[in-house]
Amino acid sequence: MTAGDTLETQAAPAPTRSWLPLVALAIAQFVMVLDQSAMNVSISALVDDFDTTVTTIQAVITFYCLVMAMFMLTGGKIGDIIGRRRAFVIGLVIYACGSAVTAVAPSVAVLTLGWSVLEGIGAALVLPAMVALIAGNFEGPSRKVAYAVIGGVAGAGIAVGPILGGWATTEYSWRIIFAGEVLLVALILVMTPKVVDAVRTGPPPKLDLLGAALSAAGLGLVVLGVLQSSAWGWVKPKEDSPVEPLGFSLTVFVIGLGAVLLWAFTAWQGHRESSGRDPLVHLSLLDIASLRAGLIGLFSQNLILMGVFFTIPLYLQLVIGLDALDTGIRMLPVSIAMFIASAAGSRLSGRFPVRSIVRAGLVLSMLAAVLLLATIQPELDESSFAWAMALLGIGMGLLASQLGNVVQSSVDASGRGEAGGLQFTGQQLGSSLGVALLGAIVLSGLTSAFVSNISSDERISSSVSQEVGVAAGSGIDFVSSDQIGAAAQEAGLDEPTTAALVDDYESAQLQALKTGLLAAGLLALLSLAFTKQLPHEVPAARLRPRHDTPVGSGATLENPAD
Repeated sequence: MTAGDTLETQAAPAPTRSWLPLVALAIAQFVMVLDQSAMNVSISALVDDFDTTVTTIQAVITFYCLVMAMFMLTGGKIGDIIGRRRAFVIGLVIYACGSAVTAVAPSVAVLTLGWSVLEGIGAALVLPAMVALIAGNFEGPSRKVAYAVIGGVAGAGIAVGPILGGWATTEYSWRIIFAGEVLLVALILVMTPKVVDAVRTGPPPKLDLLGAALSAAGLGLVVLGVLQSSAWGWVKPKEDSPVEPLGFSLTVFVIGLGAVLLWAFTAWQGHRESSGRDPLVHLSLLDIASLRAGLIGLFSQNLILMGVFFTIPLYLQLVIGLDALDTGIRMLPVSIAMFIASAAGSRLSGRFPVRSIVRAGLVLSMLAAVLLLATIQPELDESSFAWAMALLGIGMGLLASQLGNVVQSSVDASGRGEAGGLQFTGQQLGSSLGVALLGAIVLSGLTSAFVSNISSDERISSSVSQEVGVAAGSGIDFVSSDQIGAAAQEAGLDEPTTAALVDDYESAQLQALKTGLLAAGLLALLSLAFTKQLPHEVPAARLRPRHDTPVGSGATLENPAD
């Protein structure tokens, strides 16, 4: 340690004993998760307000998560450079500006600017700083309580979001959600002076601009390729594919280019480290087995949850015909169960290994996806649907209660900023890919099932079948069956043919939704393979302190809470 390091460490204020900083940080966590949970039940309203399509709103939601994922590492590094509390404040101001723009957005373009871009950049500064500030303001058992509270508030945001979004959209407008966020941010900023800045040892690092550009572009291209796969085709090009390199869909090349840029990013980080310069992120952190397993778990959790949260409102609103408030009420079991399971999970970690709890959560999530798949019928089975959603909430809550603490407990104070950046990058990348991937699966499945249904329907003439097949060749949007009937009548089709088309489309809707939920279940099953390196000590072993290995070198804390 250099003299400068010693001076800075000594000058750092001691963790506070007041719980007021936790209130400010908890409200910030609530605001960060509110958008994602509240707006999923407002998809139909957004489509109507902006006279657009489900696919466009899917892209806006995906882009919001993606911007966070693209700039989370950069946001964490900026916090290391200028101070975590300053980054927290700047991020909140940018986020509030984005919320204000979104609240008055007259078009999809302005909606995207406010919601996806400004809010996404603001959150990329706030979230990594928030994690470091928790560690900087609390220590020992208090830190465990603080992390549990933040996890519980995240669950509360998910719980309140659908009801709040549904109520606001049905009774007033979805816009008041964003106006309310501006007021909440103002409240947080008033309390922020009570938040002690997190300790930083050593001189401020330098920002790796090339690394930031490579990571953002690589992640962006991968998610863009997945998002556009329903329109461009996965391998075989569809009519909407702008170009067809070598006869293949553009999707393959966009995802491939993104992968190449991410490889270049890792190579560049290694080069900067070997030459003694500050990388955007020390990739050696990924050598810590428990941290790596925690990141994969967070990625999987958000991929599954946000994918389901995008899929289920399509069923409830466009198939069953519920409004936003009724949709929020039907989704309440998953939110309440997630909140309760998240709170209970912190207690379970004192009696059971983290790995066992996470595996139980994934198994329950997989079973929930299967049960939800069975409930996708023309008429909503209220009881079965509620139980399946509650089971999903329990599974997701068990994951949420463990994984964030695993990541942060795998490093010492000097690595928490970068670990926070990796943590939220994994979460938001999972969220963006969840919406993009399951959305693409549902939309592609809808097109293929509809074309297959009409081609085998004896009630529909071959000429009509061929015309519809050509029109649907580039992909169709997820709309209500009433819109399909109206479109068929406008095209001059007779009533029997129109009725047959509506029947075939309704059948295709159900099949597509089931395919998406089946994919979610398979993803939960696949995620089990990556839990082997999660902490698996019995509680007594985890509570015994170690003195032989420094945490910052890659050791896993025996007690992840401390």
